[in-house]
Amino acid sequence: MGERDNVKRIRSNYMNKYDAKQERFRRRQRLLRRRLMVFGIIFFITIAAFAHAYLEKQSLYAKKQQEYEHLQEELATLQEEETSLQEEINLLQDEDYVLRIAKTNYFLTKEGEIIFKLTEETPSY
Repeated sequence: MGERDNVKRIRSNYMNKYDAKQERFRRRQRLLRRRLMVFGIIFFITIAAFAHAYLEKQSLYAKKQQEYEHLQEELATLQEEETSLQEEINLLQDEDYVLRIAKTNYFLTKEGEIIFKLTEETPSY
């Protein structure tokens, strides 16, 4: 390198054009690097925004899936309750069943009937 420092540049039209060409090349390189950095930053921000939105949607989907399963269980229990209530409605259409309920639960009797309540326990003697 020491030898190159001692070499003088020739000032000619060719060298001036060459220097201008080199300077344009360096500017283009700098501009290219700047553009790439800007586009890289924009790309990174875009990817981060998409990733954030994706994770947020995944979280929301998981919550909705859990809520859906809970509501499915609740629906199943309500359907079971509905079938049992339908059976009870059908039974209440039968007059004998209504009379039996009135006798056992409310101790209603027909005229002349006597009700004896028996304990279900076995005597201790």
